[in-house]
Amino acid sequence: MFHSMGMEGDYEKFSVYCGMLQDWNRRMNLTAITDDRGIAVKHFADSVLPLSMAELPQGARLIDVGTGAGFPAVPMKLLRPDLEITLLDSLQKRLTFLEALCGELGIGAELVHARAEEAGRNPKYREKFDAASSRAVAGLGLLAEYCLPLLRVGGVLLALKGSGGRREAAAGEKAVALCGGRVRDIFDYALPNGDPRTLIVVEKISQTPAKYPRPTAQIAKRPLSGS
Repeated sequence: MFHSMGMEGDYEKFSVYCGMLQDWNRRMNLTAITDDRGIAVKHFADSVLPLSMAELPQGARLIDVGTGAGFPAVPMKLLRPDLEITLLDSLQKRLTFLEALCGELGIGAELVHARAEEAGRNPKYREKFDAASSRAVAGLGLLAEYCLPLLRVGGVLLALKGSGGRREAAAGEKAVALCGGRVRDIFDYALPNGDPRTLIVVEKISQTPAKYPRPTAQIAKRPLSGS
């Protein structure tokens, strides 16, 4: 399965990743997908296919927002070792897994225990990244407020979506603009098993206004996409 997806050189590391995910998942809830083929297609292929559509510059700083078990940034890092990845998650137990995983795989990553809206207000992370990625975290309107404050002007957000991605892009357009971005590209494609996917590429075209991201309670009460 790994070989058929162009991962020949990294077969061993993807195999280690798969095994650790299955092992740790017996102790903590990391994924509902636990069979080898499901992990290879629905996690690994799903994570790396966007690299063939959206070009990331050599040595790009990438922050993965709501990274969970490391998707999509860790598989991306395995295929693109030049990327500097930061893994952001609000649950410490996931970061504990990721620390062990990155150690076993021999890859460098910065691990950040925080909510996205907290990181976006932190001068250490605000407007510091060339790219942000997010998979199955929130609708595009929410993602805009979570992710665009973390990007430098000229940076891109890679929003990995299912089949409803184009509807999300239309619904989130206002929020994207308010946070300094614009939807640059939308790609429709399929995983090796035929599951439909959409990649939304948002470009940061101007600085995010200082009021964004708002506090968590305000975001929950009045999402930008619905305002």
